[in-house]
Amino acid sequence: MKKKAANKKILRIGLPKGSLEQATLSLFEKAGWQIKMGSRELFPATDDSELEVVMLRAQEMAKSVEHGVLDAGLTGRDWVIEQGAQVKEICELTYSKTGFRKVRWVVAVPMDSRINTPRDLNGKRIATEVVNIAKKYLARKKVKAEVEFSWGATEAKAPLLADAIIEVTETGSSLRANGLRILDTVLESETVLIANRQVYQSNPWKRDKIDILAMMLKGALAAAARVGVKMNVPQKALKQVIALLPALHTPTLSQLSDTGWYSLEVIVEEKTVRELIPKLKKAGAGGIIEYPLNKLIY
Repeated sequence: MKKKAANKKILRIGLPKGSLEQATLSLFEKAGWQIKMGSRELFPATDDSELEVVMLRAQEMAKSVEHGVLDAGLTGRDWVIEQGAQVKEICELTYSKTGFRKVRWVVAVPMDSRINTPRDLNGKRIATEVVNIAKKYLARKKVKAEVEFSWGATEAKAPLLADAIIEVTETGSSLRANGLRILDTVLESETVLIANRQVYQSNPWKRDKIDILAMMLKGALAAAARVGVKMNVPQKALKQVIALLPALHTPTLSQLSDTGWYSLEVIVEEKTVRELIPKLKKAGAGGIIEYPLNKLIY
């Protein structure tokens, strides 16, 4: 019995292990791809025969994509910069409620430190995971300091092992809890979808597959912030109701079988709904329905 010929059209994509893992798997599911983690944790199964998923640490992703081990991958822009990887950035993937939050790399020092400006770092020792980013920052500030690579638990390094640290944060609360204060912002970063430059330029099938992934992932993120609202509106209240709508685009309007009544449908920011619906009701709308969105493609 002949074996089936292997499917040669395969896109190999890297997804980040660790803090972004669950958020990434959830985003792919909302975008339309089921990814199942099994016993082979580095190579989860997917419901797309054209997609091969590899789980890697975000820090390893950019170089793996640059060297062609992966066709594409999700990682932080900070790690692309840190590694100096020559890759094609396809799109940003950012929305706070989904775990894809913007982050900052900051210089932090102990609360009682005499270091109060970047200039005060001259001659000091700094611990960080992002040595190259740190050195570029110091060069911009015209500061000469010793930068040491930190293998982790960087927040605990100052003041015993270092005068200052450069660490990633969202709100700064963890730094404050460790007795540190933020001195300056070094770099802002977000999650990005990247691709191997040669693959993206020379392989039309893989380029199209990557672009489809980007469109669907961005659509899933865009939908996370919005909801659909549908209602029935009498003709006499139509103008007043439409004036209340902070619509993404012009609302969809259709006439009902009942004379003088219309069905109106619109997409709005979810955060506006609790104030919007009472106003719509007061203006004359009825049968108001709010529903979630899976994807919003512009």
